[in-house]
Amino acid sequence: MSEERKLMVLRAIVQDYVQTSEPVGSKALVDRHHLGVSAATVRNDMAQLEEEGLIHAPHTSAGRVPTDAGYRVFVDRLSQIKPLSAGERRAISQFLEGAVDLDDVVDRTVRLLAGLTRQVAVMQYPSLTRSTIRHIELVPVGVMHLMVILIVNTGRVEQRVVEVRALPTGSAGEQLVASLRASLNEVAAGVPFTVAATELRHLVEDAPADERSIVEAIVSALSDALVEEREERVVLSGQANLARPGGDFATSIGPILEALEEHVVLLRLLGQLGDDPDAVSVRIGSENPVSGLQKTSLVSVGYGSGLERVASLGVLGPTRMDYPTTMASVRAVARYVSQILDENHTG
Repeated sequence: MSEERKLMVLRAIVQDYVQTSEPVGSKALVDRHHLGVSAATVRNDMAQLEEEGLIHAPHTSAGRVPTDAGYRVFVDRLSQIKPLSAGERRAISQFLEGAVDLDDVVDRTVRLLAGLTRQVAVMQYPSLTRSTIRHIELVPVGVMHLMVILIVNTGRVEQRVVEVRALPTGSAGEQLVASLRASLNEVAAGVPFTVAATELRHLVEDAPADERSIVEAIVSALSDALVEEREERVVLSGQANLARPGGDFATSIGPILEALEEHVVLLRLLGQLGDDPDAVSVRIGSENPVSGLQKTSLVSVGYGSGLERVASLGVLGPTRMDYPTTMASVRAVARYVSQILDENHTG
């Protein structure tokens, strides 16, 4: 038996089953696909695929459907992820380029992915523990307050107002603010927060006695902002796609929704990128360690600024999924998100 033909039969079964949701028989394969062999030969190939656990009969009909292992072979044998059309890429770009800040980027991304794939879109917020400080700005507010603005390489902006009773007035105050701004950025800009935190504390220790209370207030505000954002977060959109008419979860949607509510679970799954964070990861059915998600597939990829991948995004849906199109959509959207973050980082 030709191994190449057998894989061609498996690919045809996956494609037909994804499209029709009906078990696929040998006659249908011969009628729909140019396999170049008889129905009897296709039946023999299907028997071999069934022995190998790549397809199975859901009931006594002659039709077969792919198993999780069959989907895995299909995905692994994809020669390449088909590119999106120029129109699709343009639509993604225009939709995401309108975002005004990181929260808007995340919101737009999950809505876009859910719409493109008709699945549940999942996006991990950039974690500040894996991000770097881009810039710290100080802006006097009145005579006794400073606004402390923290800008992160992922585009997130945090601001706090601190009371600084000891701040001099006039040009002396302006010079002090400029000096503090320079000192803060000298030790923190371009540095991961986990490293910058120690250096910022050293600024307090090394500050002149008459400035120490001001420096301490600023560093304390920065620490509060970073601790607040350090908690990992995930955003979802498109959960209603699980319940659409004719879907795959008519009787089993409950466990999936319960699993989706456990954001820690989703973060763990999204965090399990392979050796190549740029590669699209596909976790199929029983490959998911969470029992509530073992009838689903998760397609995900990392995104970030520059060469650093700070988080992941993807979609979750039934194992009967159009994998090539879904993988292309996830990869394309991640690239545009990374491009936006790069622009925020270098702009």
